[in-house]
Amino acid sequence: MSITVDNKSETIKKAIKDLPYFAIDSLMPIERNKNYLRVLIYRYSKRGTIEQLKKGIYVSKEYLEKINRTNAINEYSEFIGTVIYKPSYISLEYVLDKNGILTESINALTLVCDKKTNKIYNFIGAYKYYKVKDDLFTGFKIIKKSNFMIAEATLAKALFDYLYLRKYILNTKKQFEELRLNLDNFSKNDYREFEKYVKLEKTKKMKEIYRYLIEAK
Repeated sequence: MSITVDNKSETIKKAIKDLPYFAIDSLMPIERNKNYLRVLIYRYSKRGTIEQLKKGIYVSKEYLEKINRTNAINEYSEFIGTVIYKPSYISLEYVLDKNGILTESINALTLVCDKKTNKIYNFIGAYKYYKVKDDLFTGFKIIKKSNFMIAEATLAKALFDYLYLRKYILNTKKQFEELRLNLDNFSKNDYREFEKYVKLEKTKKMKEIYRYLIEAK
């Protein structure tokens, strides 16, 4: 291999070590030859220099080591969830579990998207994406955690998303109660915000579920 090619490889390696994720297009300002970049990424992957987050999206081992040293892997995992399937925001079971609403454990990071429902698995874990109507793709904030900007639902929207996706199997108050939701941390403002999404969604079914929620206070 020529000195020039070696220099290119080293330049790219230095560039990716500070990137939370990258794709081939991210490296085009350094190297315009996509075939060369594909070969280089393949070699890096084989050597363990990089890890695949999703087909076509990668992160360097050096960056992951830095994240682990700073104990920011959870925040990084949340951030990556919103990156590998765009647009999306963290919601549903993941947010409810963090706030003590659920009484059962979870095994994936759950997100809401405006594209088709999807699942993505990588070395970090499992990511599950659930589609909602475009006008319901709201109720989230951009939160800074360990220098990562993460889109995350409010508690009220996370619960709304959770119940909205189950509305056709919650036909009775008993079925609602069987969810065993712990609503101790759900405030008056959360109930008011939840009602706002019910009005936005406009179905009798969600109004009925909202009544179950109020009665469960």
